[in-house]
Amino acid sequence: MGLDLGFMRDTFILAAGAIPVTLGITAATLVLSVPLAFALALTRVYRIGILDGLTAAYVSLVRGTPVVLQILLVYSLLPSALNALALRLALPIRVFDVNPLWYAIAVFTLNTTALFSEVFRSAAATVDRGQIEAALSAGLSLPQAWRRIVIPQAIVVALPNLANGTVNLIKGTSLAFMMSVKDVTAVAKIEASYGYNFIEAYLVIFAIYVVLCLGAQGLFGALERKLGAFRRGRQ
Repeated sequence: MGLDLGFMRDTFILAAGAIPVTLGITAATLVLSVPLAFALALTRVYRIGILDGLTAAYVSLVRGTPVVLQILLVYSLLPSALNALALRLALPIRVFDVNPLWYAIAVFTLNTTALFSEVFRSAAATVDRGQIEAALSAGLSLPQAWRRIVIPQAIVVALPNLANGTVNLIKGTSLAFMMSVKDVTAVAKIEASYGYNFIEAYLVIFAIYVVLCLGAQGLFGALERKLGAFRRGRQ
């Protein structure tokens, strides 16, 4: 049985129109998760009381459960919980009318925050504590020591893992269709359902995600080379 190339062409055009949704979820997740992950990493680096244990438990919980299960739980429980809270507080909010895109962003942010917090923690651990002590002795505050000494070195170490995490995030957004989000995967699957052209649709999805992931890898590769050249120039 041959492939319906006409269908693949038309579906590719339609699915490509949903690329902004996929990239939008990715961008929003990164904007939210990076600062949150850094904050959680600090609780682990400095072992801040109960926060250290809570962060460790959170990271273990997220890393120990499939993303699909996290999606099912959040998309099933969160709207109901928010609706019950809105009714209890007599808030004029129609929770079930909320765009499912926000639930997708919430799920991927919770997941990515946990993963990136470990990336930041391990990267910060590679910086010799003696450098921080020397900076403090020279009159710098702890935030200044982090900004000028720890972060510039740690970001170089963390960048490859951040690149892998971002690529995995882009691929992971393909599960957003489970929350009724009309992303690349959802659009292609809807088109396939009319004539049962699922093989063609899956090939289209495959091609689009390959392009997106290669683009992300290229951007991070260029950033790594730029940071490497910058470090060599300062030595």
